[in-house]
Parts: sequence; structure tokens; C-alpha cells
Amino acid sequence: MRVHVLFHDNCFDGASSAAVFSRFYRERVNPGAELTYQGLAHKAGGEPIDPAVFQGEENAIVDFRYSQDARLVWWFDHHQSAFQRPGDEEHFRADKSGRKFHDPTRKSCTGFLADVCRDRFGFDPRPLAGLIHWAEIIDGALFDSPKMAVELERPALRIMTVLEANRDPAFTRRLIQELQSASLEEIAEFPCVKGPLEPLLAKHRKSIEVVREKAALEKGVVFFDIADEGFESLNKFIGYYLFPEARYTVWVGKGDKRAKVSIGSNPWRPEARTHDLARIAERYGGGGHPVVAAVSFGPGQLERAREVAREVLAELRR
Repeated sequence: MRVHVLFHDNCFDGASSAAVFSRFYRERVNPGAELTYQGLAHKAGGEPIDPAVFQGEENAIVDFRYSQDARLVWWFDHHQSAFQRPGDEEHFRADKSGRKFHDPTRKSCTGFLADVCRDRFGFDPRPLAGLIHWAEIIDGALFDSPKMAVELERPALRIMTVLEANRDPAFTRRLIQELQSASLEEIAEFPCVKGPLEPLLAKHRKSIEVVREKAALEKGVVFFDIADEGFESLNKFIGYYLFPEARYTVWVGKGDKRAKVSIGSNPWRPEARTHDLARIAERYGGGGHPVVAAVSFGPGQLERAREVAREVLAELRR
């Protein structure tokens, strides 16, 4: 039987969730199943999940929003903005399969999934403890300091850096397979990780300098627009590395496929957060968590992204 696992693409928590789910499925559900993988990305305006992605005899979604498609058998998510289409939450609440789970209070989908599979299905997640630990740190922003988050010395953070920049689905599929049994230290030494890492670290160092040049702190909010510099994504903690006193960051980026507004709160100043960032992003078709969120736009909608960023900035600076 083919089980098609859909996961949040270019995301350490997404890949880790797919790895934990795969090991659980083979150990506790069907050892002979063929597991295949496909990444999902958020699109402009909260566009629904394409029905064509449900290609398996069973289909699973991990670390990504809900779908009412009848072919979805397994679902695990921890995003506050999991239910974006009309009727999604009601459909989920009415489900009696015992195979769909949501908890927006959890730091990572990986840790949530591991706990559910242990408690509900007798799965032993202990062999994956290192992976689960780092998924909690990365997705929950539980770093000891901005320095740890930005200087990327730990193996998990180096794997994360390559994964977030990767555009080759075959690499991600291999990584998910390796995460099921190899240690993060071993994986970080694989040529497929070490090879692309150095140019990515060089780009990362450049991005720090670009943000240093472009960013401004006003009323506790750091803002920078790096769309014209060709950055769609970058390390989300750079703003706090450069401005430790900041409460929030708002920035605009653009790549080949989308423009994006990213919104974050300083994890080292949790007492300073007074806004639910997911709720703000949802107004514009985006979403995320109360502490970090984003809104995606089409690649030709950069000016709209900038307009939204100005509106968000005004709200956070009040």
C-alpha cells in the first residue's frame, strides 16, 4: 500500500514531522507500506490545497493546514491558522476516525506528533529523541540566545539552513529517510549537506549585513524591506541579534514565486508581546502562530505586500 506523506516544505519541523510519522507508521500501522513524500508551500491568499496532491491509497498531512478532502486519512498540525477555508474546523471537529489531531499550544508539530503516537498508538519515540528535541528548539524558538540562533554552529541548525534553501525535492525526500535513523551529527556531515552549506553560510553572513544596513528600530519594532536585494527568506532572528531590545520584526522579501511579509516577536522578550501575530496575518490571507506569522503574495504583488507591511507596522507600533 502506498502512503503519501504531505509536509510543510523547506521547514525543519515539517521534514522532522514526516520522519517521525514515517517511523511510527511502519512500526505501529503497516510495516510493508510504501511511503512517498511531497512538500506543501503556503500560497498567496490562503489558496486551498490542490486536490491533485492526494496521490496515495492513504494520505497524511503533517505540519500543514487542514483539508476537507475525503482522501486525507492522517493529519497532525500545531498552527493556530490551521483552518483557513470555510467549514474546515467544523469538518475536523466532526471527524470520528481518531487519526486527525490539532494542538495550537504545542511548540513543534514533531513533538506533538510523537506524543500523540506514543499515547494513542503505543509508538516508542525515544530513538528519535534528538530530532524531537531540536525540532522543539527550532520551531519553538527556544534558543539560548540570538547568537545561538544566528551563528548556526549546531548540526541541527546547519541542516535547517540547507533544508530551508533547498529546491530539490529529491534532497528533502532523502533527508526525511535519513532523519528516521541517522543522528543529526551524522547527517550534518553528509556531502549533500556540507556541499551546499558553505555558500549558504556566505549568503547568510551577507544577509546579516544587508539587514544591518536596511533595518530601523522604531517604537520597539524593527522593519526592513529587502525585496529588491533578492531575499525571499532569511534567518528570522537577525533582527533581534542586531536589536536585542526589539519587541517585533516586520520585513518584506521577494523571490521568483512570491512576495512575502514576515512578522515575528522577540522570543527573548516574551513579556513584551501584546499582539496575536497569527490573527493579524489571517486578515490578509496569511497565518502562523501567535508569536510568528507570514503573509504570501504573488510575485507581481510586491507593492501590495509593502502596503500590508506598512499597515502591520502601524498596528504594532501603536
